[in-house]
Amino acid sequence: MTTQSTGGGYSDTDKKEDVKVLHSMGYAQELERRMSRFSNFAISFSIICILSGGINSLGQGLSGVGGASIGIGWPLGVFISGVFAIALAQISSAYPTAGGLYHWGSILGNKGSGWLTAWLNLLGLVTVLGAINVGTWTFFYGAFGPLLGLQMTYGEQLTFMIVITASQALINHLGIRLTSILTDFSGYLIFFGSIALAVALFAFAPGYDFSRLWTFSNYSGDAGGGVWPQTDSIPFLFLLGLLLPIYTITGYDASAHTSEETLKAAHNVPRAMVGSVWWSGVFGWLFLIAVVVAIPNMDQAAGQGWNVFFWTMDQTLPGALKLALYVVILVAQYLCGLATVTSVSRMIFAFARDGGLPGSGALKTVSPKYRTPVTAIWTGATLAVVFTAYTSLYTTIVSVTVIFLFLSFTVPITLGLFAFRKTWTQMGPWDIGNWYRVFAVLSIVAMVLIFIAGIQPPNDKALWITLGFLLLTAIVWFGFERKRFQGPPIGEEIAKRQAAIRAAETAVGETTAV
Repeated sequence: MTTQSTGGGYSDTDKKEDVKVLHSMGYAQELERRMSRFSNFAISFSIICILSGGINSLGQGLSGVGGASIGIGWPLGVFISGVFAIALAQISSAYPTAGGLYHWGSILGNKGSGWLTAWLNLLGLVTVLGAINVGTWTFFYGAFGPLLGLQMTYGEQLTFMIVITASQALINHLGIRLTSILTDFSGYLIFFGSIALAVALFAFAPGYDFSRLWTFSNYSGDAGGGVWPQTDSIPFLFLLGLLLPIYTITGYDASAHTSEETLKAAHNVPRAMVGSVWWSGVFGWLFLIAVVVAIPNMDQAAGQGWNVFFWTMDQTLPGALKLALYVVILVAQYLCGLATVTSVSRMIFAFARDGGLPGSGALKTVSPKYRTPVTAIWTGATLAVVFTAYTSLYTTIVSVTVIFLFLSFTVPITLGLFAFRKTWTQMGPWDIGNWYRVFAVLSIVAMVLIFIAGIQPPNDKALWITLGFLLLTAIVWFGFERKRFQGPPIGEEIAKRQAAIRAAETAVGETTAV
């Protein structure tokens, strides 16, 4: 007996085992399962996109405490994100489904905690898509705006947002194969693009003062271009600067969201999540160190505020080389948004599949031709544009994104801590054993620090947005959804759905035979 290969070293047996696991949770294989381990890694690596967040949010670090925000703050921030990724990887291996966080919150807690997790993650994904594409617009303007005669108006930004977000949605609409090809390419582009940027900056650096990487300075207020309000507290400024790596190194939950499209998901998804954080941290640190070393004058650079990256490039690199690198960075940032549309649409699809959203009947539909959740794709893209049309301040978008995404990570991690080895006894093939408890506790502590950093001026609106959302969700849950929403299938409902799936597969087989 021979086993056919599905390509990329995977067999039909692997695919059938994935489908079996999905069926055991009460879901049919509606999406097309063709993503390899690298493709699953690449989609998280593309959303993290160190050439996006690492550049567009650079001012949060350098215009706070200077070079130490990169030399010391970057690896610390990557470690914090890695703590969450490792804890989530443990859960993802046990429950490899689309919209993973929603299911984990439900399975490890109850339908209420799952519903809350879904809304937190959904809002985080919508806002991160908005933040990424606003950042892409900011980069596009900074790199090419003067050449094209752009004026940085609200209308130009909104038009740019609509055009690129719609194009990203269209590519996702056309199938996971095309999206995977582009995100695979994005993975390689980010690797080699960050190396090329680092090599160029080191080659043309006016000097090599590496001591900047552990030197703390106070660039708050006017000294830092007004990125952060004036303060005498270096530790506080350093904490605020951690938003640079923490915002950049997020989005690795995309690997979990595409579990139902990934081969050997229980093995490959957790490895992709942790690997995307690790490699993003290493290569991001490499090119950011090069930026710090290449800066001609740290005081002048910090005074540029949000423009510090472009100022450094102008001061350091020849024009033709600089523009070539800008093109690479811009393409990487566009593909970052493309991968984020994939992630947010799978979250919408998974939540709607269990009736958790208004219009769930439409949002859960999958195109029979493209095998993609087309309504969910266009809904997520539209919401991101609407959000950024209302909230134009980039730093506030970033803070809201960080808070909601990490809150959505923390809920299932905390529930898992209490359920570990009690109600949660069946682990997946990726298992760190009792170390999970350590990473879960570290994640909770880190969440407190992230929340404190994320609501400080000038981002104090993030506090009211967060509190307002939590109040609204409480009203909606207790007033309407607690009785209506049933959550993911359990017990007899799973058996009922499995019978329906088998009947549908049998009917398809009989039709094919005829």
